[in-house]
Amino acid sequence: MKFVLVSLCAIFCCYYSYAQQDVDPDDYVWVEKKVKASAYNSTKAQTMGNPSIGAWGDILVPGMKAIAISRDLIKLGIGRNTPFKIEGYPGYYLVKDKMNARYKNKIDLYMGKNIQKAREFGVRHLKVQYGIKKK
Repeated sequence: MKFVLVSLCAIFCCYYSYAQQDVDPDDYVWVEKKVKASAYNSTKAQTMGNPSIGAWGDILVPGMKAIAISRDLIKLGIGRNTPFKIEGYPGYYLVKDKMNARYKNKIDLYMGKNIQKAREFGVRHLKVQYGIKKK
């Protein structure tokens, strides 16, 4: 019974995480910005606390399109689940995590547990667009 509950919870969490990827671009005003970008993984060495839980409490599932943002970007109206279009990457990435306060004007793309993929991504300067919900 315990296994069934844990399995159902995992399935729900995965569905919920992916379901939030649905973004209707017409619901947002899109703001363009240049940022420094790197990548991160669900490992204890790269995160504080549970490496599979983002700063707002979202469960991070390998394969999901999630990003962490530097805290200075929050002042621009960017917060949890803000959609991002990232130059060179299809679809929308949702803000699910925050970075250490020492970082400025930066995003981190979530790469699950694939450390090699994150290393290969390296550090880049990219154009992004973030969506601010229309009123």
